[in-house]
Amino acid sequence: MTPEAFAARHPRLYRLSSAGSLDGIRRHGLLTARSLARLAGQELPDTRRPRAIDLTLADGTSVRITDNAPLSEKRLAGVLDDALTPADWLGMLNVRVFFWPTKRHGAGNLKARRRHGYASEWHVFDTLRLLAPVWDRAEIAPFNSGATVHVPPRRGLGTFAPLDGLDFEDWRGRRRQAGAVKRLDSVAEVTVRGDLSHAAAALVEVSPT
Repeated sequence: MTPEAFAARHPRLYRLSSAGSLDGIRRHGLLTARSLARLAGQELPDTRRPRAIDLTLADGTSVRITDNAPLSEKRLAGVLDDALTPADWLGMLNVRVFFWPTKRHGAGNLKARRRHGYASEWHVFDTLRLLAPVWDRAEIAPFNSGATVHVPPRRGLGTFAPLDGLDFEDWRGRRRQAGAVKRLDSVAEVTVRGDLSHAAAALVEVSPT
């Protein structure tokens, strides 16, 4: 898989952001939860966040670290492979930035944000411009890695598949061949390990939810 081939499949990537966060993205790009906390002079624990955390960075930028309320540590413990603990998994989430391949994939997240009273907006990114500079850190997942609602799928070190050099058709069939699912997988989540300082240059649309 190359950046161009992936962008041909998914020319746009979508992210639900807090309303008014555009100024922070222009200043700092898109940062992981852990990076945001450290820039605010705090360490982020690898535990469940039932509510969002509002912080102020040293330059006065207001930021919000979103909650991961859809994730139950108890249920998570029952579906982890590779000897991972819930803290390990939450730590993996805290060092990634997440995108949806379509708005439809983010519908559940949007409902949850509305229940909590968070004002949100859609940020739409040009996939090639966003991912090409960080291709060695770009990944995909076949399900929402930050939720354990309904019947949560098993997850482990192989859940986030690096896009660089990926055989996409092989990836689609891996879980079916292992007996974990009955159908071929599709991309449900796009992630990047670490920060994306260039994200504002790839932003093509901001729209209300």
